[in-house]
Amino acid sequence: MLRGRRAERREERRDGDGRVHYRMRQRLVSIGDDYWIETDDGQRAYKVDGKALRLRKTLRFEDPGGRELARIQERVARVRDSMEIEDADGHRLAMVKKALISPLRDRWAVDVENGPDLEVHGNVLDHEYTFTDGGTTVATVSKKWFRVADSYGVEIAPDRDPVLVLAATVAVDMMAHEGK
Repeated sequence: MLRGRRAERREERRDGDGRVHYRMRQRLVSIGDDYWIETDDGQRAYKVDGKALRLRKTLRFEDPGGRELARIQERVARVRDSMEIEDADGHRLAMVKKALISPLRDRWAVDVENGPDLEVHGNVLDHEYTFTDGGTTVATVSKKWFRVADSYGVEIAPDRDPVLVLAATVAVDMMAHEGK
């Protein structure tokens, strides 16, 4: 019976439009810790490796074989919180930063180097928010898809780079839950 309910929830998340779903752990990052991002059926998709030996917060985003795909680093000495996402060669992919003014809900900006910039809006602290590029939804983050208390899901449009979106999700989560 339990397995049937899990399969039903998984089917509810699939719209047949090619969207990809990933499961993340809430409050997932402690520098020095490693964790896996899994597909909604439990397959390990990406590993986030928290490097403890750095002066600033640094995470390595790896494929299941250990190949580095991206690096997420805190940027210090800035007016507002920001984290940079780089590829394995150190080239900037995106800069994630908190909006200066967010009167009713959380707002973040993802300045993408070679593509359209993304806006993040919604309730980041409760893991209920979306990534958009203009009026198009790129990804949706929600706790509703998983019954496990410390998990939330990320649904990514099929034409989007999952590494960039998931790395931006990790960066937003780290900055939003800093000190918790």
